[in-house]
Amino acid sequence: MCSAEPINCFPMLVNILSNTFLRLFNSTARIRVWSEPFYSTQNPEIKSDIFFICLSYLLILAAGLPPLFAVSSMEDYKVKS
Repeated sequence: MCSAEPINCFPMLVNILSNTFLRLFNSTARIRVWSEPFYSTQNPEIKSDIFFICLSYLLILAAGLPPLFAVSSMEDYKVKS
């Protein structure tokens, strides 16, 4: 019915319990539950936009890391540790 991963099993459990309670109260309605843990899109333009946003964020982050290490080692040199 579902895989052993908790992220997939919990929505199925909610679905089974909800539909069981609906049947107990003689309802004809059904509840459908689905799990999509990762954002997915079919539009290639949106995929490329997300890729370039993540890439630019990582490049800015990578540009800020080397000065941090340099300042740290200079402080160690001043203190003579």
